[in-house]
Amino acid sequence: MSVYFTSDLHIGHQKVAEDRNFNTTDEHDEHILNALVDQTRVGDQVWILGDLTVGGRAAEERALAMLGAALMGRSLHLIPGNHDSCHPMTNRNSHNRIKAFYEVFDSVQLFARRRVAGETVLLSHFPYWGDHTDKDRGVQFRLRDEWEWLLHGHTHSYERGPARDNSIVWDDGGRSYYPNHKQIHVGWDAWGRLVSLDDVEAIITG
Repeated sequence: MSVYFTSDLHIGHQKVAEDRNFNTTDEHDEHILNALVDQTRVGDQVWILGDLTVGGRAAEERALAMLGAALMGRSLHLIPGNHDSCHPMTNRNSHNRIKAFYEVFDSVQLFARRRVAGETVLLSHFPYWGDHTDKDRGVQFRLRDEWEWLLHGHTHSYERGPARDNSIVWDDGGRSYYPNHKQIHVGWDAWGRLVSLDDVEAIITG
């Protein structure tokens, strides 16, 4: 069994499809799903760290049906993102939507923890810090930076991480701190494929 990670598939999301240089969402979605199928085998474990779609019930039901059909026989796990209706940031009735996700995913949880290369590795949609907007969003749903490795999505950055400098960051309150250099962005925009345990281990030990 192999274990893989990814995030921000954004199936059916027109703007993301355009940003990724596809003419239509159908082309984008076919490319994503074919890549997932080609890289995995029956019995493999796939962790998706949020943002399956643009959001909304119709888009989610379409994406869930497509994922379930394409990745049949794989063990699928979801860490919801801010575009997923089973995340409380998006939907105050998220508990009512989680049932639909359990028809495809073996687990749905806001955070998870694994052990890779002898290190604790946390899984979350959100990074400790950073966003693709000027200000970090969803800060109340982010894990606190306790100097543990973190796999995340959300930023749509092409950078995989972690940062290797010691620059000081100043927050809005004028306080300085050293950003955690243990964030690994596993999003589709950074990799264009699933991220394997070997990929993660290479970054941790590198």
